[in-house]
Amino acid sequence: MPVLSEVIAALEALWPPERAEQWDAVGTVCGEPEAEIGRVLFAVDPVQEVVDEAVQLGADLLVTHHPLYLRGTTTVSAGTFKGRAVHTLIKNDIALHVAHTNADSADPGVSDALAGALDLRVTGPLVPDPADPSGRRGLGRLCELDPPMSLGEFAERAAKRLPATAQGIRVAGDPERTIRTVAVCGGSGDSLFDQVRAAGVDAYVTADLRHHPASEARAHSPLALVDAAHWATEWPWTEQAAAQLDEISDRHGWGLRTHVSRTVTDPWTAHAASSAPNHH
Repeated sequence: MPVLSEVIAALEALWPPERAEQWDAVGTVCGEPEAEIGRVLFAVDPVQEVVDEAVQLGADLLVTHHPLYLRGTTTVSAGTFKGRAVHTLIKNDIALHVAHTNADSADPGVSDALAGALDLRVTGPLVPDPADPSGRRGLGRLCELDPPMSLGEFAERAAKRLPATAQGIRVAGDPERTIRTVAVCGGSGDSLFDQVRAAGVDAYVTADLRHHPASEARAHSPLALVDAAHWATEWPWTEQAAAQLDEISDRHGWGLRTHVSRTVTDPWTAHAASSAPNHH
């Protein structure tokens, strides 16, 4: 059985912390370096529901994509919801490790997993990492849809292949338009519109698109937009990450048991479809 420090060294080789964005908070949040690790749970969000799931599972390590403390803190009081999570983890001898923007830009990374879930063929990064001579790392991915399909069909595929959320899939563009090339970015992607336009793709799949950036993107070009829930676009990474750790475990003879949380931690819980708008 490996100890935490060995497992963390393997995870940091996959997602080096120094490749995280400056503002990010990645790495190990809690855990004894010498504690033995047998069972690992992967999830998107380090929320109480997921922490409770790790306890129920008997996990020794929880690996999440989102940080617990992104902006720093002066307290881990159990009177706060984040502090309560830390208390639960420590009392149950569960370590917490975070791979966020360092997992976004990795090869393979979050957007590779999203492309895989949508059955897209990745041709390269949307925003290449200048420090990567192989040209494979970076934010987002450029992809090809083979065979091409209409925007309406592609949106249906996204709705089927990504985990179900209250939001579902929002689409901007002509549903009959043929889609051949697609840019994808797991999580919030409206800061990358310039790069998406420069790539000249037919459609962009991401999450958290706001009104003004989406409106401007539509005014600039016929680019189709496919907006899924933030959690849903990042969840495929948890399966990819678990498979990566399985492979390392097999190579080292660690015998780790990896699990992927299927708890839906998207914050939106219901969706009421609007009736036809009145045109005046």
